[in-house]
Amino acid sequence: MSKTLALLHTQADGSLPKAALETLAAAVALGQPFDVAILGTGASAATDAIQGCGAATFYTVDDPAVAQPRYATDTAAAVALIQAAGAELVLAPGTSRFSRCLPGAAHRVGAQIDTHIVALKAEGDTLRAQRWFYRQRILGTFSRAARPWLLLLDSGVFAPWQGAAGKADAQAVAVTFAEDDQRTTVTGVQKPVADAQTIRPDAKLLFVAGAGWTKKQKDGQFHVGDASTLILDFLGKTQASLGSSKSLVDIQGEGQETLSFMSHMNQVGQTGSTPRHPKGLATCCHGEEPHAVGWRFINERRAVNLDPNCGWAQGKADVLYVADAFEVMTKVNALL
Repeated sequence: MSKTLALLHTQADGSLPKAALETLAAAVALGQPFDVAILGTGASAATDAIQGCGAATFYTVDDPAVAQPRYATDTAAAVALIQAAGAELVLAPGTSRFSRCLPGAAHRVGAQIDTHIVALKAEGDTLRAQRWFYRQRILGTFSRAARPWLLLLDSGVFAPWQGAAGKADAQAVAVTFAEDDQRTTVTGVQKPVADAQTIRPDAKLLFVAGAGWTKKQKDGQFHVGDASTLILDFLGKTQASLGSSKSLVDIQGEGQETLSFMSHMNQVGQTGSTPRHPKGLATCCHGEEPHAVGWRFINERRAVNLDPNCGWAQGKADVLYVADAFEVMTKVNALL
């Protein structure tokens, strides 16, 4: 097996993000000797937190220049760490920070790079990786003879590493940053208030709304306002992540009244995202193939639909509640 390096970065508070611990667990699971390299604020302290992972050597870059994510400084630091470790195989979390800078780092060290890796398997001296192609419909297994080889691992695939902390004998790697590398500065962060944020990748539950919420109900009237209140009330009480069927987000372009807080960013399915949550609840969705593609990584799938013959009933859901979603969610919110 090629010399392996787990390349990680810290968060603003100096701790390692969940995605970094997942990558560390993937390196441990290979059963081969490996090193760990960490860049960012508090990198030295972060090595102490994972001292029990079994890494042969720890490398750090804790320069103030890498205190905040920045392409130029992160790329220079990553190159220095890879070269210091003499790594031929680099595993890194597919975070926004590394997805931005590691392609440039791969070019500088003459490496090949692959992203969205969902599985790794060592077969003797060969490492085989897996990732999805064609909108998560085809799972491909491949390997590369070229070295160095960088692999960015998707979050939510591996269980985060857990182990004892200790005192790691980390080697600080000196990096010479060009004067122009620090021209970009983060002056602040603008983000919606917690109640307005509906996409929560780490939520335990994914709640998906379908176009049925905006159709005429049993009384022959539209109740889009009531639907919005029910859904937002449920999201606020459970902190679930909100998903949408393609048909629901497409209604906005047809001029029909729809859920004002829903956008194409919430879309789940064949042309949307494929999230990973422990549980999922679909409401007013048909559960046909485009929808089900986005649910393949949800561990426990439940659905609410008035039609007992909908797609969810055809083996796509673990439990199907044949009931009116308005009545069900009103009762659920009352219980919550």
